[in-house]
Amino acid sequence: MPPLRAMNSGASSSSSSASAPSRGAGASSGHPYAADHDDTDELDLLGDDDDLRRPSILAGDPLQSDLSSPLTFKRKQKQSGLLSGPARFFHALTGHSSHASPLPRPSHDLPAGASASASAATAPEASAHAFHDPSAPKDFSTSAHDWYAEGPGRRVGYEDLTAIDWIFEYTKERQRQRALRARSSTLYPGLPFLGAAQRLLDASQVWIVLLLSGLAVGVLAAAIDVATDWLGDVKHGFCSSADGGRFYLGKTACCLGYDAGSQCRGWTRWGDVFGAQGGAARWVVEGLVYLVLAEVFALSAAVLVKEYGIYAMHSGIPEIKTVLGGYVIQRFLGLWTLVTKSLGLVLAVASGLWLGKEGPLVHVACCCANLFTKLFPSINNNEARKREVLSAAAASGISVAFGSPIGGVLFSLEQLSYYFPDKTMWQSFVCAMTAAVVLQALDPFRSGKLVLYQVTYTSSWHGFEIVPFVLLGILGGIYGGLFIKANMKVARWRRSTPWLPGPVTQVALVAGLTALINYPNPYMRSQNSDLVSSLFTECSQMRDDPFGLCGRSATSAGNILLLLLAALLSCSLAAITFGLQIPAGIILPSMAIGALTGRAVGIVVEVWQRSYPGFLAFARCEPDVPCVTPGTYALIGAAAALAGVTRMTVSIVVIMFELTGALAYVLPIMVAVMISKWVGDAFSRRGIYESWIHLNEYPFLDNSDDTAAAAAGGEPIPDVPAAHVMTRVEDLVVLTATGHTMASLAKVLADHPYRGFPVVSDPRDAVLLGYISRAELAYTLRAAAQPPRSLPPETEAFFAHQPLADPRTTLDLRPWMDQTPLTLSSRCRLHLAVSYFQKLGLRYVLFVDRGVLQGLLTRKDVWYVLNGAEETRRTSGMAGGGGAAGLGVGAAGVVGTGVLGAGMVNDDGDEEGERAGLLGDGESALVSPGADGGSFL
Repeated sequence: MPPLRAMNSGASSSSSSASAPSRGAGASSGHPYAADHDDTDELDLLGDDDDLRRPSILAGDPLQSDLSSPLTFKRKQKQSGLLSGPARFFHALTGHSSHASPLPRPSHDLPAGASASASAATAPEASAHAFHDPSAPKDFSTSAHDWYAEGPGRRVGYEDLTAIDWIFEYTKERQRQRALRARSSTLYPGLPFLGAAQRLLDASQVWIVLLLSGLAVGVLAAAIDVATDWLGDVKHGFCSSADGGRFYLGKTACCLGYDAGSQCRGWTRWGDVFGAQGGAARWVVEGLVYLVLAEVFALSAAVLVKEYGIYAMHSGIPEIKTVLGGYVIQRFLGLWTLVTKSLGLVLAVASGLWLGKEGPLVHVACCCANLFTKLFPSINNNEARKREVLSAAAASGISVAFGSPIGGVLFSLEQLSYYFPDKTMWQSFVCAMTAAVVLQALDPFRSGKLVLYQVTYTSSWHGFEIVPFVLLGILGGIYGGLFIKANMKVARWRRSTPWLPGPVTQVALVAGLTALINYPNPYMRSQNSDLVSSLFTECSQMRDDPFGLCGRSATSAGNILLLLLAALLSCSLAAITFGLQIPAGIILPSMAIGALTGRAVGIVVEVWQRSYPGFLAFARCEPDVPCVTPGTYALIGAAAALAGVTRMTVSIVVIMFELTGALAYVLPIMVAVMISKWVGDAFSRRGIYESWIHLNEYPFLDNSDDTAAAAAGGEPIPDVPAAHVMTRVEDLVVLTATGHTMASLAKVLADHPYRGFPVVSDPRDAVLLGYISRAELAYTLRAAAQPPRSLPPETEAFFAHQPLADPRTTLDLRPWMDQTPLTLSSRCRLHLAVSYFQKLGLRYVLFVDRGVLQGLLTRKDVWYVLNGAEETRRTSGMAGGGGAAGLGVGAAGVVGTGVLGAGMVNDDGDEEGERAGLLGDGESALVSPGADGGSFL
């Protein structure tokens, strides 16, 4: 198991940290998540014995110093200004000091504070994550901080599948900024511009990450577009050297300069290669090649994901929403996931399966940003700041997917982000713009357009067309509601059916079925991007008509039925494809299905107008100008279908507007999207991404006012006291302040796999003293048992001040306990408690009455309440039976020294049950190989 690293180890003693072995950039600078390799961002826990012997782990701990000398925790007197002035001046000139250097006050979070030997070389870095005493002097003068003063406690890295502490992370960042300003004023007292330059460089780190992310996303998107376009065309033929072409060119690049694809001499179809002369023989031969290549591409993508990067499957947007909401999924945004996602996405899209690359590009963008944050530990070591960067980077994924920078920003705001302050909006815009500029410069389609289906309309719409636009909105909402229900049923059936083959075989079967259905229908045979581009395009601007949308047969009843049949079959195929173990998005397939329906409706309206030009509704149509443009109906149908599936509104309107560049069509798009969302909400308040979050049981609580109603299918939060839902104190494993040994606490951890324990004064009074998480308690016990302390198992351990305790032979756990947990009265309403979880991103809330512990409510418990899954939690074995609402309580009694109660509760739910819910089926429990470096996120 990788070594455990305390969050701020080695922060107060330069001598200790300097003598530690080199452990990468993080270790040398006192960063909390020091890594063994530069290319990993793993948060290691409970490390091996060799690493625990390293002095950097407990550097600066006063108990690791000379224990023969008496310890003192009294504050030192502040130096007088008369004496400290020359000393600061001398220090600014030479970089050394003749007395103890002025240090930022040590942190309760650090294993330090009583050591007066820390030097200024490591103090600024050490204080970057410190929690300071507000009563201390403003000038950060030298003072020995009380190591046992009340505070949030020290922390170790977050474990996998746990929630982060938003309050802790933002407080840590504020203290880092405070220490940075103090360091600037201390080191450069007469040169204020140097301090300002230092702060400017610190602030510029975020922008460097965003610019690098935008550049990388633009390049990757261009490469994915070119590779996908080429492999998709290879299923139909290849570019020969007859007309100066090259094999690696797709059909668009090979036939560049020709008005129609039929005139291109360089493009060779597979029927010509195998000498198929007749029409039927050519159709059969080309169909067989199409089927074989589709199977090869799909199987390659499935094997790649299963063997090298399991987190690269699906679209990744549900997981990104959960991660941005404060949840930890290790390796989800690692380097190996990025490589697997990019390659697998190319193969999956080229196979012809009904999936898209737009959603997965958001995952690719977040992976790029996560990798670049490793260059700057001040961002990488703060989970809250990292999530702000990921929110901004997500906008670049949609920006390159649709050529819509502003739409990407709104997509991140409306669909993805949990916390989106004003600065994040500006950062999102810069990242999205950078990615779009790079993609425009690379011009992967050689058309001067950001995306293949970007179009421009020359005519406007008429008043009578608002009726078919409303119809398209209704159809889009119906499609979205039915699609989500069908997709969820297929996913549940796939997980609950034991006789189904493995995930790779499932992909092969679906790919073969899709190829057999796609090939006979010309609208389904080509790539979705080519289909959407042709459906959107106005006939007057279409140079090549591969689907016959502008010919004489375009307005026939047979063509209309073929369009509607293609939409119906595509909807069915997409419902069984989205959820397979391959990279897959649902945005472009939904747009294609809506565009097929919209084009059919547009053709019907066009035929009606041409057949009855004197009808009252067509009075405003000019006689010699086309009155109806079927391409605009396809555009509005695509927007309505996308809104019905995702339940987004504003971002879809902006994306579609940026695609067309026609301001005149904003109002019809808004009407269709509004109607589609209303109709879709009548089926369910959850969109496709929220439905997958609910299916996987991710503890995601949206930070919005209507989240509770939306999450519970429209039902409001029960208007009951929190005491009706919380886990009561008699059903908790509660630790008392005294009466423990290291062995008894280790037994508690071994017997109860839960992630936190409240601490009370004694079993009778049960006055709340604090809360200690499993990670901190396990780390402390293991570290104390290792050199240099090497305490025996019978060592006394306690959570309250013991005046007669010998610090050399006892273990004081107060520094690792959160002595200021957030509490509420048990008589408060449940709505208030839920608001705390939603707005503050809390992991747990303790309920007290006049200081006496009454119960506990966790993030996972709130998720179950909002989703109406009390029975699921009670019967799933995640927390046992009994207790209020069956939430997080156990039935088995626990007897032991210093342990109170007859049950247990977990911060975020039971570990085993939660992993099963998060990872779904057995194949999903696989992890990426070591090439990912065990990266965090």
